[in-house]
Formats: sequence, structure tokens, C-alpha cells
Amino acid sequence: MISFPCSFRPPGASPLVFHRDSPYFMFTPDDVVTVWIALDQMDSELGPLQYIKGSHKWGDGRIGTSSSFFQSDGGTNLLRSAAEREGILLEELESVTMSGLEAGGISIHNGRTWHGSGKNESSHRPRRGIGLHFVPANARFTSESKKSRLWKTYVGDEEDISSMDLSEEDFPITWKVPN
Repeated sequence: MISFPCSFRPPGASPLVFHRDSPYFMFTPDDVVTVWIALDQMDSELGPLQYIKGSHKWGDGRIGTSSSFFQSDGGTNLLRSAAEREGILLEELESVTMSGLEAGGISIHNGRTWHGSGKNESSHRPRRGIGLHFVPANARFTSESKKSRLWKTYVGDEEDISSMDLSEEDFPITWKVPN
């Protein structure tokens, strides 16, 4: 397990920009699986997560950066760019919403799946959840991790990070293929 961020979207919070999880995890292989656990009943008023069907098969191209994860414009600029590079118009995309997911329910997605959320339209209820991110047990840091505020503390001044094992103290292995 590589990270477990908590998500708290207060009443009136702006949309979460559509993004992929994999680019933020600077590992090879770049396989990431995210398990999202709802802490509240997800109804449409809370702006629940939405996933774009088939987007895990798209190429890596996009224009722009999600330096601001919460955007008042709907957070679709990066998604639009990626879809256009695939020859797909934003209006043609099919999404799956987590509206109706019960508190304690989960959704699981490939780290290459484009996803985001709408604005929390509630005047008094937050949208809360926990994301558990998993990478393969044989994952290694990439050279880009040395530039990352998040990952550089784990790679330090190591010359050849490609052969570095991830510390099980920091990144516990939760499952291995049986021998």
C-alpha cells in the first residue's frame, strides 16, 4: 500500500478536477489500484466521484497540469485535452457515478482511469472518504521521484533508485502471489 489519503469536501466545495492517479505515483511499473471507501451516503447533492468509462485504455497524453485539484469551472480541462487526443469529444464521454453508494461502500478503479467529482451542493453535509492506493510489491521509484515533494524524502540521495526496494515500514506489502 503506497498511500491512504482522507478526502473531506465541505458543503459548497468546488469540483475535484478530473485526473488519473497513476501519474502521481512515480513508480515502475506504473500500475496503481485505488480503493475508495465512502464515509457518507453518496447522493448527487454531494457531488460524488464519477469515472469515465474506458479511459483506462487511453494513451498518456494531455495538455496542462492539475496544480489546483479543486476548480470552480467543473474541473474538466485535463479530461477534455486527454479525450481530444484520443479523438473523442467531451460530450461523447460516458461516465459512471458513485451516486447511491452507501456509507461504508467501496469503489475500485485502475489508476489510469480518469475520474473527478462535481461540486458539493449541500448546505450542511460534507462528502468524506478514504482512498487506499496500491502498487505492485515489485514497484521501484522512477528518476522523476527525486523531483517530487512527496517521494523525494523516500529516495534521498540514492544514486541508483531503480534498484531500491520500497521500505515495507513505509509501504507495507498487503498481498503477494503465493509460491
